[in-house]
Amino acid sequence: MNDRSEKIRNMLVPIVSVILGFILGAILMAIFGFNPIEGYNAMFSSAFQSKMSIGEILVGAGPLIFTALGFSVANSAGFFNIGLSGQALCGWVASIWIALSMPDSPKFIVLPVAIIVGALAGAAAAAIPGLLRAFFGTSEVIVTIMMNYVILYVANHIVNHVISPDVISNKGVTKAVGLNASLREPWLTNLFGGSRVNLGIILAVVFLVVVWFLMKRTTLGFEIRSVGLNPFASEYAGMSSKRTIVISMIISGALAGLGGVVYGLGTFMNYFVQGSSLSIGFDGMAVSLLGNGSSIGILLSALLFSILKLGGQGMQFSGIPSELANSVIPLIIFFVAINYIVRVALAKVMGGKKEVKTVQEVESAPNEESEKGGKV
Repeated sequence: MNDRSEKIRNMLVPIVSVILGFILGAILMAIFGFNPIEGYNAMFSSAFQSKMSIGEILVGAGPLIFTALGFSVANSAGFFNIGLSGQALCGWVASIWIALSMPDSPKFIVLPVAIIVGALAGAAAAAIPGLLRAFFGTSEVIVTIMMNYVILYVANHIVNHVISPDVISNKGVTKAVGLNASLREPWLTNLFGGSRVNLGIILAVVFLVVVWFLMKRTTLGFEIRSVGLNPFASEYAGMSSKRTIVISMIISGALAGLGGVVYGLGTFMNYFVQGSSLSIGFDGMAVSLLGNGSSIGILLSALLFSILKLGGQGMQFSGIPSELANSVIPLIIFFVAINYIVRVALAKVMGGKKEVKTVQEVESAPNEESEKGGKV
């Protein structure tokens, strides 16, 4: 197969998935009697109506970038980290707890400590399924899903019964962190018209570069990718697949934990009892898949998801029900999930029958990693 055609096709798959998602969303709106042109116009007008709304797009994108990076690292090692929500929640609770415990300390001490502790909390939560997978062969999918619930209820118990009452404003809600622990900066707030935009988006962009360098330019990154492709060949080459699996899971959890830190110290500035798993975990998975795991792809996908979520509220104001307004993202994810069909269709457009046959053989060929729920 022509490598150039393959690269072009890899770039076109997410673009086509987004376009098809918008088209099917428009069809649904038309079926239920709504004007899709007016609906999408309301969506993008709402998302880009002011500096403040643009700032809110960045607010939403920051945590998504971190959870998407976390999923990407784990996926590169050959398995799915479905526990991003729980790991992000660990980072959120831990960072807020530390910040509220140090109300009088200077910012150059409190903020780094809170960020590091939040990342470590997420890493610790991810280490458990990593160790179980590496040494006992348990399914990381099942373990991480179950841990999402465990972490959710433990976090709520901590806020209701463990944290000092002095830092609780109402039952289940902590006080807001002080300026000494906030990721918000006045110059950013003023630049984006009073929005909640904070240093979290800057940290996210920095970690996009850091993770790219880790995965593409370091020995550890090479080992993670090698184990993801073939753990048996990696062992034969002298790499420890067990050690690499645990390390990759810890890195994944730390990145998800940072997403929770940005949520806590930047977006909300406090913690309040959650009734369900954080959406940034599952949305981060979709962002990573849509972005094909690359840093640039994740950045663009996170911005797109944030625009769709913010713009969806504008569609509701124009009279379109929330169910239809929020249907575009699931539809995009649907087309990403069936990328095999998209790839075959692109092969037919870009090449001949021989290329289509090659794509079908590559995409449908069974392998050990796909059977284990590994590389997408």
